[in-house]
Amino acid sequence: MSAALAAFAVRLAAREPLTAIVLAALIGGSMLPAYLARRRMRDVLRSGDVVSVLAAWSESFARIPHPETMRPLITAAAFASCGWLEQARTAMERSARGPAWDAALEHRLFVETLLDAFEGDRETALQKASRLCSLPMPVAGPFMRSRVRALREALTAFARAFAHASREGDLALLERASNKSPLVHWAMRYAAAVAAVDRGQPTHAKRLLETAPRWPEGSAFRSFHTELASVVGLTPLPPGSSASRGP
Repeated sequence: MSAALAAFAVRLAAREPLTAIVLAALIGGSMLPAYLARRRMRDVLRSGDVVSVLAAWSESFARIPHPETMRPLITAAAFASCGWLEQARTAMERSARGPAWDAALEHRLFVETLLDAFEGDRETALQKASRLCSLPMPVAGPFMRSRVRALREALTAFARAFAHASREGDLALLERASNKSPLVHWAMRYAAAVAAVDRGQPTHAKRLLETAPRWPEGSAFRSFHTELASVVGLTPLPPGSSASRGP
């Protein structure tokens, strides 16, 4: 279909350039709002501000099936991705057990791997990442299956990085995941920085963290940043920063 549309556009531009310009403008105008909305959402997810992330998701929460189970799990993912470990654990505990809880195994393993790695339980994080990779692939199209596979592999590389057991290729894998998965942008970036330091590449680790938000005191990312900053030569975050609000 894409090839057919491209061929049609080329023929139309050659025969009727004015019509082609008008048609291109109409198509571009119809696609622009969706593009801008996706870009705004990506920026919010990368901001490190969990309050803004949850606010951006508030409308979707009303349409989530099995809300008594899924809302707390999704909230936990938002907290974990911004380094709010205690709040993420509390949200997980509030999730109702039942059929939806069992069906959300992949989501739960994803969040728990993040939390275990951040909390220093490295062996458990590695075990859960391995279990996640062993789950059957979802029944979906090849594009979605590819994204799921890539995120699972990146989470395994993430667990290895925090266990200081990175393998060849993990650094590139983590950087790709940070660019393609906005929700875990900073989680993957800090893991990549750890992997870079372990590989003797402090300058590369510094580049990864130069645009980090000013994490507030309650976020685990603040302590990660402080520790890594002393190793790679980054300026420490100012005390009591409010640039990224906490919950």
